[in-house]
Order: sequence, then structure tokens, then C-alpha cells
Amino acid sequence: MAEHVRYGAEDFRRRVHERLLPHPGAAVGDHSLNPEIAELFHGVPHRPAAVLVPVVVREPQATVILTLRTDTLSSHPGQVAFPGGRIDPDDDGPVAAALREAEEEIGLDPAFVETLALGPDYLSGSGFHVAPVLALVRQGFALRPNPHEVRDVFEVPLGFLMDAANHRKASRVWKGATRHFFEMPYGERYIWGLTAGILRVLYERLYQDELAEAGE
Repeated sequence: MAEHVRYGAEDFRRRVHERLLPHPGAAVGDHSLNPEIAELFHGVPHRPAAVLVPVVVREPQATVILTLRTDTLSSHPGQVAFPGGRIDPDDDGPVAAALREAEEEIGLDPAFVETLALGPDYLSGSGFHVAPVLALVRQGFALRPNPHEVRDVFEVPLGFLMDAANHRKASRVWKGATRHFFEMPYGERYIWGLTAGILRVLYERLYQDELAEAGE
């Protein structure tokens, strides 16, 4: 049955409901991966933001919609990202903000989106307090990327993103210190930083324990 297919949409829904509801857990972020320089991250003011983690209902395995941001944006230019952005005063919380941003950035009609839960908040070194909104997207949607914000939109298999074998640790010098982060290269796409960090947390919360118990 579809719900027993690992990395299938219904299996993803089950894991989210069992492991992230009713509360997703404490905030995580760049400070979690870099405890020795955590004070550098805590000293950064964090603006509230939300991203949509859009898991597309495809068979036999689901995919995740990601964007390639334009080089002209002031925040994370040229990087692979989830649809999302700052939470505006007029937004009714992070879910509304994520749905609005996804519609503005890539033309994703909210009528095709079923929100499931909030993932653990993610504190980025770039100064954002991000609420990941986990959602299923049913097929039949049409995307219209905003050329001012999005250079490209593509899908990555959920199984690829939730496989620790595809998660690599890398480092760069940041504010005079070595900063570690995850990267998940997928073909010509380089997924890293905030996006890879959120994906790594979802792997740890939704899939890691089961794989360890199975001896995989």
C-alpha cells in the first residue's frame, strides 16, 4: 500500500503526524552545528520568516520543490532555497506567510497545498528565525516563477534529501572562525546552508531513528 512506501507522500504524512505533532520541538540552527562558536550566532538579531517545504505527491516516491534564487536578491542570492520569506505584519502567522510567499515567488496556488505541521524553528547565521511549514502538494499545479526572485524551480526526490549518504559536512571561515554546515549536491544544484540545515533536521526527526534501528 502507498502509505508503506518509504519516502512516499502518505508515509511522509504519517511520520510528520507521529513525530512532529503536537509540538515540533526546540529551535535548532547554525548554533546547533557549531556549539563552539554559538555565541557568534546568538549575537545576531533574528527576523521572523517562514518557508514552505512543499512535498509533491508523486508515485512511487514524493519529491520536494526547491528554487534557485536570482543573483540580484539582497538575501541568499543565487542559492537553492525553499519558497518563503519574511513574515509580514499582515500575515496571520507563519503558515499564511509561507503560502503567500510560495504563491508570489513561484505561482503555487494554495488550493493545491495541504499544510501538515510546523517543523522545528531554524535560527540562521544570516539573521532569520525561520518557521518551516511542512506541506503536501497534490498534482495538477502549474508554476509561474517570479523572474525578479526566482531563476529556476525544480524538484528533488524526497528519498535523496532524506538519505544521510547524500549529506556532507563542509566548512568555511566566518567572522574569523570555522563554521560548519551541511551540503547536499544534486546534479548541477548545490544545496547548502539554511536549506540543507532544515532538510538535515527533518531527516533527523523523521527518518534517522528508524534507519538506525534497521541497521541501515
